[in-house]
Amino acid sequence: MLHKLDEYMKKLIVLVASVFMLQACDDGDITLESFNFDTVNIQECTDNNLIFKINGNEMLLLNIPESSFPTDETPDGSPEIIDVNSTNQIIYRIYSGTVTDDSICDLIPPASPTVQDEWNATGGTIEIITDKLFASDGVTQIGLTHNIKFVNVNFSGSSNSFSFTEYNFGNYETN
Repeated sequence: MLHKLDEYMKKLIVLVASVFMLQACDDGDITLESFNFDTVNIQECTDNNLIFKINGNEMLLLNIPESSFPTDETPDGSPEIIDVNSTNQIIYRIYSGTVTDDSICDLIPPASPTVQDEWNATGGTIEIITDKLFASDGVTQIGLTHNIKFVNVNFSGSSNSFSFTEYNFGNYETN
């Protein structure tokens, strides 16, 4: 009987210690950010390399040289792969109010809304699959469609960081 009581006490002590340890852990109040731009179209600035998506007070922008986009179809299974770096940037922003293209495209951005939080991609790749874009006749080529996907992209901000294994940015059309 004493042996069973000792075994019971050991289990109880392990359980109490486990609960205490779990309570003592502090995650630093890290909030992983997430975004959803699936239902909004890609927009572009005419005077620079910025293409972006706006969803209310959020903006996801891509700043890569126009020369990074293939000028013809990419072979099946062989996307153009571009490293995220200081030249090829992905930026996620949260603004103090509703965002418009003027918030990013104007030479002198408006005073409001202001950027409240910003996360810059610090690693990963941008994959671009390019297909020919045809007119409604199905014969006349009118441009190219670039399907843009972020792969293993890490975002870092002043207070936290987050990452995506894959995120489909969407289709960007060029002439």
